[in-house]
Amino acid sequence: MKLLSKVFGIHPLTTEDIQMEETREKIELFRNYYLVCFRSFDQDPYSPTYLEPLNMYIIVFREGTLSFHFRGTPHPQNVRRRIKQLKDYINVTSDWISYALIDDITDAFGPLIQSIEYEVDSIDELVLILKDAEQTDMLRRIGTCRKKVMGLLRLMGNKADVVKGLAKRCNENWSVAPKSDIGLYLSDIQDHLVTMTQNLNHYEKILSRSHSNYLAQISIEMTDANNQINDVLSKLTALGSILIPMNLVTGLWGMNVCLYFHPTSRYFTYVRQTDAGVRGS
Repeated sequence: MKLLSKVFGIHPLTTEDIQMEETREKIELFRNYYLVCFRSFDQDPYSPTYLEPLNMYIIVFREGTLSFHFRGTPHPQNVRRRIKQLKDYINVTSDWISYALIDDITDAFGPLIQSIEYEVDSIDELVLILKDAEQTDMLRRIGTCRKKVMGLLRLMGNKADVVKGLAKRCNENWSVAPKSDIGLYLSDIQDHLVTMTQNLNHYEKILSRSHSNYLAQISIEMTDANNQINDVLSKLTALGSILIPMNLVTGLWGMNVCLYFHPTSRYFTYVRQTDAGVRGS
């Protein structure tokens, strides 16, 4: 990195940002270039770092562009393929290459946000109509989807502000500032970023409402179960109120008593006292 800084005349502050993996997205103008810090994410679904932030640093000179990243990413390859396809129709400049990298990073969020939209619509429709046996994984689905939405909102960050600032620099008279013909493309990227952020905020509200509806549904089901238990207990209480008097009657008529036509036994008193003691305990 020190050698590259010396060869290309990169400012020490830029070198420090790249080496320290600065996470804040920004645009900075220097004497002979401008720096764009823009975050992407790991797009490999089989990678343990899937959806984790991936910092890209784009240094744009008048004669060319340098990009730095610390993990593998398809963005540079996609831009090179795009240049091969369009080189006969457009004037490929360093400003256009930086725009193409930013545009490719922005487009990478599209399929992921669309898949989240399908999942959110499914959760919103099923949260109140699934049966008890089919609701076991609903809370897990809501939690997983909300985690993705919050992760993407964190990744989106202030991307729209960075692109807006870059487009604003196109109207300045600095020799290293982006040319004005790139400003229209950057405004289009800004519109996409604003729309994506608004959609993610909308999905978060839907998931929050679905979570509340799910908890309300569980509360209703628990109330119904408690009502059924109370109904059974009331029936058992009514049955017990009938059986206890019957037990009292049968217990009284089952006692050993002295009949007038039987001779009195001297053990009868002890038997009656013992029986009374057992019944009292």
